[in-house]
Amino acid sequence: MMNERQLKEYAPAIVRISLSLVFLWFSFNQLFLTNNFIDLIPSWIVSSSGISPAMFVILNGILEFVFGAFLLLGIHVRLSALILGLHLIGIALSLGYGVTMIRDLGLALATISILFQGDDILCIGK
Repeated sequence: MMNERQLKEYAPAIVRISLSLVFLWFSFNQLFLTNNFIDLIPSWIVSSSGISPAMFVILNGILEFVFGAFLLLGIHVRLSALILGLHLIGIALSLGYGVTMIRDLGLALATISILFQGDDILCIGK
């Protein structure tokens, strides 16, 4: 049986893998159910970027898929956590104050904690 110290070694991996699954879930939904996310794109992004809301959602889905997969596999963990954490902070701030903003800020801070932790016991990219 594992002792408490051995169990604690797995805590960062559990957080990393769990958050990667959240990013991957959202990426698949954005890529395959794009229209469900179009209304969430702030109008200032559409007007300033020059790309359609659907394309923006798809590009966002690709970003979250790539870095979510890196997190899941434990490859480029710090870089992936930095990009995804900052990405979530941007999303949260663009939403304005509300329950979704608070949720996304909490997820962003958990992702930033992965940045601080770096590789864990289950990373394959060590």
